[in-house]
Amino acid sequence: MNFIGKANQYDAIVIGSGISGGWAAKELTQKGLRTLVLERGRPVEHVKDYPTTMSSPWEMTHRGRYPLDVLEKSPTQAKVGYAFNEYSGQFFIRDTEHPYQQTKPFDWIRGYQVGGKSLSWARWTQRWAPFNFEDNQKDGHGVDWPIRYADLAPWYSYVEKFAGISGNKDGLSTLPDGEFLPPFEMNCIEKSVRDAWKKEYADRHLIISRTANLSKAQPVHLALGRADCQSRNWCGRGCLYGAYFSSNSATLPVAAKTGKLTIRPFSVVHSIIYDEQKGKATGVRVIDTNTKEMTDYYARIIFVNAATLNSTLILLNSTSNRFPNGLGNDSGALGHYLMDHNYRGRVTGIYEGRELNDNYYYGRRPTGTYVPRFRNVLNDKQSDFVRGYAYACGGGRAGWERGNSVAGFGADYKEALTRPGEWSFSMTAMGEMLPRYENHVKLNKASKDQWGMPTLDIDCSWGENEDKMTLDAIEQAKAMMEAAGIRITAAFDNHQAPGLAIHEMGTARMGHDPKTSVLNKWNQIHTVKNVFVTDGASMASSACQNPSLTYMALTARAADYAVRRLKAGAL
Repeated sequence: MNFIGKANQYDAIVIGSGISGGWAAKELTQKGLRTLVLERGRPVEHVKDYPTTMSSPWEMTHRGRYPLDVLEKSPTQAKVGYAFNEYSGQFFIRDTEHPYQQTKPFDWIRGYQVGGKSLSWARWTQRWAPFNFEDNQKDGHGVDWPIRYADLAPWYSYVEKFAGISGNKDGLSTLPDGEFLPPFEMNCIEKSVRDAWKKEYADRHLIISRTANLSKAQPVHLALGRADCQSRNWCGRGCLYGAYFSSNSATLPVAAKTGKLTIRPFSVVHSIIYDEQKGKATGVRVIDTNTKEMTDYYARIIFVNAATLNSTLILLNSTSNRFPNGLGNDSGALGHYLMDHNYRGRVTGIYEGRELNDNYYYGRRPTGTYVPRFRNVLNDKQSDFVRGYAYACGGGRAGWERGNSVAGFGADYKEALTRPGEWSFSMTAMGEMLPRYENHVKLNKASKDQWGMPTLDIDCSWGENEDKMTLDAIEQAKAMMEAAGIRITAAFDNHQAPGLAIHEMGTARMGHDPKTSVLNKWNQIHTVKNVFVTDGASMASSACQNPSLTYMALTARAADYAVRRLKAGAL
């Protein structure tokens, strides 16, 4: 694939190379469009640029942990403790180089490189249910989605088959089945919990999580050099097997094979160029991160996929006589209705039975287990809060915990730590956040970054609905674990700020009415028809499922529509 374009004229420009940007590049190039992908970060080549993918702890300078001076330079990224380390920290920014202002605490986690956060995402891929597209209309929070599940279902199938999603067909109306590869297997404690809940609850189901790991690679994957997952669970370092889905292992290589892809890294997008006479966007203004030189690139259609907050920053900074408050911002909604997922409630415990102590498991499965939403669906109606939550769950032998929390000394103590401990089980609530106008971002032109770009002021907080939902999720998790024979060892609200779920959404939402939304049902800006926004910024609500699969489906659908309209001369 080309990493530097020689000409400034293209059929399409894609801003961002992460999960949604990679899909835009794939779809547009395969449909015949010469496409420029602009990435503000460095180039990353699949396999070649995964330096720690096979490294053992003793091969790392600090045994995998970052020293304090590195952590102090990135206090926000450091909160991603499982990934911001010597193994995978190269896929995250350094906070001191990319400032922003927190009017209220918001942890903005970012990865600036070709592939974006597709190199470090958790890979959980659940479809939305039909009611997720209807909740806004029914309970009055947010604007009505301009699409329904039926509009997106074929596109879910389309992206699932290419990406490779492992999972089980569970037949649940609250979590539609998809196009699945064979599921990973639950271990014995998870099966025990699942069976206990089947007896105790009619509406609470423990299932293996659906994840973008190739449990059994298919011809479409093998053709790209992708292979079966090895169950190492070192995905965040970059996978040389291509066993998890990323832009680098899947969509960008396909786009490159068309001969129509150009990638330009080190490219901070300043703004989208709007032609007042033509009434459309004509290109993108770019700042070279190394030379600070500004260059304009031109295209017939533009896809904005820089990830929620950067996409909105670009739109807000794209001003003109027609759009003094940001491109397509007639409604004033641009920058507002910021959402994240609420991961505050957590419960852990120890299984009190002894009958499983002779069992163990093989490998390091790259996914956990999942309880789909059961609140305010079917026959469940809550009076304290609307919407609901899911749980991320997992069970394992608790031997590693004993080394951290159990007193001891000497040879006998160390010998005891080599033997498996008790079985543990944990549940983390994954709650929906309501779209609220007051949760917003705005440009701070008085505080600019090293490229002269205005930075963002982020003003976002949990509301009463999220607080009540968290309390309920903790209490329900405790009751569920006790029903499965698990002794609770910790149950708490960690009070983490929005942002740390790394599922920021909203700020350029879809809707029917140009007076209350930025985008229409095709992810087009209402008043600038050749600009499409298909990343998390476009979301009108958050549901409680991991959102990346929905971004993929929205992007593929919008690209198909854009090319059809372009070829018809309507763009």
